[in-house]
Amino acid sequence: MKLMVQVRLLPTPLQAAALEATLRACNEAAAWASEVAFERGVRRNFALREHTYGQIKARWGLGAQAAQHVIKKTCDAYATVKANLRAGNLGRPGSKRYRRATERPVVFRPYGAQPYDDRMLSWQIAERRVSIWTTAGRIKDVGFTASLEQLATLALYRKGESDLVCRNGMWFLNATCEVPEAPANTDPVDFLGIDLGIVNIATTSDGEIMAGREINRVRVRERALRSKLQKKNTPSAKRRLKKRRLKEARRARDINHKIAKHVVAEAERTGRGIALEDLTGIRERVRLRKPQRATHSSWAFAQLGQFIAYKARKAGVPVVHVDPAYTSRTCAECGYIDKANRVSQARFACRNCGVVAHADRNSSRNIRARAWELWRRGAPSTAPAPPPRQRDGAGRKRSTTASDARCANPTL
Repeated sequence: MKLMVQVRLLPTPLQAAALEATLRACNEAAAWASEVAFERGVRRNFALREHTYGQIKARWGLGAQAAQHVIKKTCDAYATVKANLRAGNLGRPGSKRYRRATERPVVFRPYGAQPYDDRMLSWQIAERRVSIWTTAGRIKDVGFTASLEQLATLALYRKGESDLVCRNGMWFLNATCEVPEAPANTDPVDFLGIDLGIVNIATTSDGEIMAGREINRVRVRERALRSKLQKKNTPSAKRRLKKRRLKEARRARDINHKIAKHVVAEAERTGRGIALEDLTGIRERVRLRKPQRATHSSWAFAQLGQFIAYKARKAGVPVVHVDPAYTSRTCAECGYIDKANRVSQARFACRNCGVVAHADRNSSRNIRARAWELWRRGAPSTAPAPPPRQRDGAGRKRSTTASDARCANPTL
């Protein structure tokens, strides 16, 4: 499987200036190639190369490999736009987003990522140095820093292209690695159910609650600080906002990695699979009150699911996605379903058998049971389709409300 290993470069001021000039030249050339591709309707690599290759080398001083990567990057951008249009990710034909994507050429940011192959970039992993091509010539002995685990992965499995990235004045290389997968566990003894939620980010069917109220308090404090700085609207407040703008995203990514690593390690140790709810499209299916929107949208549950999936694939642990409907209303002991079973956010009390349990733990047990039943029947992972957009009495389209969506995701 392919994994991306990110290392941070430590260039000197002169080296950083050369790297910056290189990124700007490559992206200016890509923007020009995009205009040519749009005007002439040429979106394929070899066809676009005939129209742009020579001028890119002469006008921006790029080498042969760099010019080819610029052209390929342009074609890949148009292929991505085409795929998004087909999938409906850019709205319906005639909508503002659809017209914006089809009526103008693709634009590249001045510091957009630039791919490098082994002819343009060589690694000295033991010395933590790279030699990289720039428009000012090849720069040798550019230092980089990485963890021991990253260095081992680079040394053993690095293969293919690497992307040069500049973010907030820092330089990174994203290296592609072909990491072998462990043999898949085709006969798990059971499943470890994972319930995802707002108050408790993840709760396992073993009863373990991870990243709960303490993380939410930090998120509320950060949100309040952002609001105060935005109201100030002074130059110093804007500088602080810019410095902190990615802090919450980094924290969420770090916690998601830790949760995913712990869950996969526990499933691998006990010979079990992992059961997850499929919450695809939940934000489109639910309409919340204004105070709830920031809380509901501030955690990357899709990212957590992706982290669990790739770490499980690497470890050979099977992952099953199940229909989340009524998992928080169903009693894990007797199977009785009733809205009144969910007494509060944290408390579950069955109206039929009288069992009392933590609501998220009860939900995770139901998720585990559904995954085990699917696996025993040999059925694939299943998830409900997003409900169709309905029309109200005036003929207007009506989004699904929060009360309507509880059937699709009762954990809300």
